[in-house]
Amino acid sequence: MKPNDNQALRRLRIGAVAILMMAVAACASPFKADVSRFQSQLPPPQGQTFAVVAEDPSLAGGIEFGQYASLVTDQMASLGYTPAASPEQAQLIVRFDYGVDNGRERVRSTGIGRSPYWDPWYGYGRIGFYGRGGPWAYGWYDPFFDNSVTSYTVYTSGIELKIDRKADGKRLFEGQAEAVSTSNHLQYLVPNLVEAMFTGFPGNSGETTRITVAPEKSRN
Repeated sequence: MKPNDNQALRRLRIGAVAILMMAVAACASPFKADVSRFQSQLPPPQGQTFAVVAEDPSLAGGIEFGQYASLVTDQMASLGYTPAASPEQAQLIVRFDYGVDNGRERVRSTGIGRSPYWDPWYGYGRIGFYGRGGPWAYGWYDPFFDNSVTSYTVYTSGIELKIDRKADGKRLFEGQAEAVSTSNHLQYLVPNLVEAMFTGFPGNSGETTRITVAPEKSRN
């Protein structure tokens, strides 16, 4: 083998290792949850009773919804609100919904250094409604894009939270939390999005904040 061939082989091996490491890093990277919240006359927690209900009627009574609704209940209770025995006995009605899309394939290109398109806000747009048929749409960005060579699928997930005063139906709070990640497992995504929603709750009305969510542990 010629010296030039040896050098080419070494470069190929080094490049392969770098690609593998960057692919692994992409899979392990945390996703960013963007949380937008709006409020109007939301009372400070003083023991007011509340009940969490499904915004989507098809989810009402479901075991999966009940599991996620209990996370919202725990968060509300930790703030100082009191869970009601039923929606009929609640002073506040908390409407909750969640979803994840069908994913989009992303392909990395070769080169040295990061692409300017790595900026997660670059080309921020709308992706349409979730594959589950949820009633809301969210923006999409790609936090994993750089100049390595690999392909992977990213998913956009989100939750929506609304709080109404039961006495007159007045909307007191609206919030959305969305994230892009390489996971489409709702059992992983929803708890993290709920945590993001209640971080600094109720937040500043009209402000969007970004919360970093830990990467999903490997699923064996």
